[in-house]
Amino acid sequence: MKILRTGVFKEDFKQLPKPTQEKFESKIILFMNNIHHPSLRVKKMKGHKNRWEASIDMFYRFTFEIHSDHYLLRRIGPHDDVLKKP
Repeated sequence: MKILRTGVFKEDFKQLPKPTQEKFESKIILFMNNIHHPSLRVKKMKGHKNRWEASIDMFYRFTFEIHSDHYLLRRIGPHDDVLKKP
C-alpha cells in the first residue's frame, strides 16, 4: 500500500531532531512490511473512527489513518503533543 503524508505531518517531521527523523525512517520500513510489528506498538486511538498511533520510541509517536489503497500519515512528534491533536 502507498503511504501519503499530510502537510501538517511534513511540517512536524521537519521540526524533529535529526536522530528521531532517522529512527522514523527505519520504523516506516517496518510499518510498510508489517503494520503489526511489535516494536511499532500500533493501537487504535479512542474517540476516533479511523485513527491509529504507532511508536517511534518511548517519547515520539506518529498517527495515521488506514484507507483501502493507502495509509495517511497525519502527525508526528512528542507523545503528548501528537495525542492532543492527532
